Amino acid sequence: MQEKDCLFCRIINGDIPSSKVYEDEFVYAFLDIAPGFPGHTLIVPKKHYKNILDMDAKETSHIFAAVQKIAPAMMKVTGAEGFHVLQNNNEAAGQTVFHTHFHVIPRKADDGMTLWTPTSYENKEKMLEMAQKIRNEIQ
Repeated sequence: MQEKDCLFCRIINGDIPSSKVYEDEFVYAFLDIAPGFPGHTLIVPKKHYKNILDMDAKETSHIFAAVQKIAPAMMKVTGAEGFHVLQNNNEAAGQTVFHTHFHVIPRKADDGMTLWTPTSYENKEKMLEMAQKIRNEIQ
């Protein structure tokens, strides 16, 4: 099912042009119009899901199968030495289009891209406490 007002659903339907790099029964992939680096590709499920928590394991497996096809080709074409697979969920995490999507971004050593500033826990006990709290919430 798709949403009529969703940007990515409209791209998948061909209502909005895109630079498609891959398509199969479950997945549509196209170049990001505001790339981190040239070759930066978005991989989206054809079904509309707000974020990854709405998807089941079968749906996510189709996405990662596409990543494994697209990433090596993207690296070869761009001369990248590696790549990121990034996925944002909800506005606080930087999601701006509320249709699940995965960014596959080519990377080269010393390309200047920074994803986060590392921090640390006050001590090992705080870290173990956090791990326990998360374990307690997993269903």
